[in-house]
Amino acid sequence: MTAAGDLPLSGIRVIDFSTLLPGPLASLILAEAGAEVLKIERPETGEDMRHYPPFEGKESLNFALLNRGKTSITADLKSIEDRDHIRALITDAHIVVDQFRPGVLDRLGLGYEDVRKINPAIVYCAITGNGQDGPDAQKAGHDLNYMAESGLLSLAADASGAPVVPPGLIADIGGGAYPAVMNILLALRMAEKSGKGCKLDISMTDNLGPWMWWAQAHHSSTGQSPRPGGELLSGGSPRYQIYQTQDGRYLAVAALEQKFWDRFCDLADITEEHRKGHCSDIETIKALKVRIAQHPTSYWRGLFDGEDVCCSVVATYDEAVTSAQANAAKTAQGQVSMANGATLPALPLPLDPQLRHRKDLLPAPQLPQRNRQS
Repeated sequence: MTAAGDLPLSGIRVIDFSTLLPGPLASLILAEAGAEVLKIERPETGEDMRHYPPFEGKESLNFALLNRGKTSITADLKSIEDRDHIRALITDAHIVVDQFRPGVLDRLGLGYEDVRKINPAIVYCAITGNGQDGPDAQKAGHDLNYMAESGLLSLAADASGAPVVPPGLIADIGGGAYPAVMNILLALRMAEKSGKGCKLDISMTDNLGPWMWWAQAHHSSTGQSPRPGGELLSGGSPRYQIYQTQDGRYLAVAALEQKFWDRFCDLADITEEHRKGHCSDIETIKALKVRIAQHPTSYWRGLFDGEDVCCSVVATYDEAVTSAQANAAKTAQGQVSMANGATLPALPLPLDPQLRHRKDLLPAPQLPQRNRQS
């Protein structure tokens, strides 16, 4: 970790209109890298995430995790006086994060065309479900909707074709927050060179394309969509598969390369006809399911320990965060201080420790009673 004044985004000011996950996670990453982030929240109630459980006292832990180290002010965007105050803040800002539907801040005189008149170098990042234009631009939605509309959700289906609810908010994070940070940093670099900012159009649905690179290659080759549960990376191969053990837990096998598959088959005592591909993939998967189910997880863990077989026990969340590898990882991000004196482990972020905040303990912003900040 680095002294605050030496952080890569030290001196950068962010005016953040966003709520819930995509924008707040993006501005959290900027804040941890040294930026000053000023959240604009609704009077009295604040942003929506403040009301999501679980709670520590009256504080949402979800809100605290996503807003560590930021500052908040309240503003009624229908108030001319409050909008004028925000414009004054934007004059000295470098970044605006907008997560409203297209046109909302434009109608309030806080859109990009209005803002760049008072600050030509501003980087204005608009995060939406479907971008600024097109027939779905005004359509309401959340992560699951964007995954469904992009086609990604269909690839998380079993052989029956039934999609499953993903365990992670891929569209919000992988299609929204992370592309927003990447584009903001590139745009800041461009503004440094030219003195001119720009408006960034971050469409969560569109940005899910790279998550489906293999599906694109398959479609380009065959002219057909991947089969649910039928392709190499979607459950159609015995080499890339999840198998249940005798005691009801699971092994994740990803022995794609021949050397890993050969060693896996040696150790697991897989028959020649199944390991050499003399049977269909479906028959081999069925045979391996029977074989893996003959022993408990402890047997397979011991058998594969120290071997290059690309095979892992599916860990519970508790097991994963308390593992020796997790303790050795460099993603620890300090603590969040709560209003009642409690502390919360901060959200691990994809930032190298030397690029992030030195302060171990930082608060999430309390909802202010007044809507003024210089």
